[in-house]
Amino acid sequence: MSETLVGNLEIEDTAVQKLWRAVIVSTVQEWVSGPLRKQREAEQFLFDDNKDYQTVCYSAGLNPGDLRSRLEKIRSRQDTDSLASAMRN
Repeated sequence: MSETLVGNLEIEDTAVQKLWRAVIVSTVQEWVSGPLRKQREAEQFLFDDNKDYQTVCYSAGLNPGDLRSRLEKIRSRQDTDSLASAMRN
């Protein structure tokens, strides 16, 4: 019986993690290509919020620092691309 309970907990944890990962994916999509207001809200959450951001990441089974570091690399590439585009015009 204990194996069944452990197995059910693992499935439940996986489902919860998938839900929170979907929240993160949705937020990143809004940050990259959503309406301006949603982009700003998503950016604030992803880069400036510490408490809720960490809670969501841990709930998703992700390391908040690693994710933020990867997102910062994307943001720096976007900034570089925007600057290069502006210089061409």
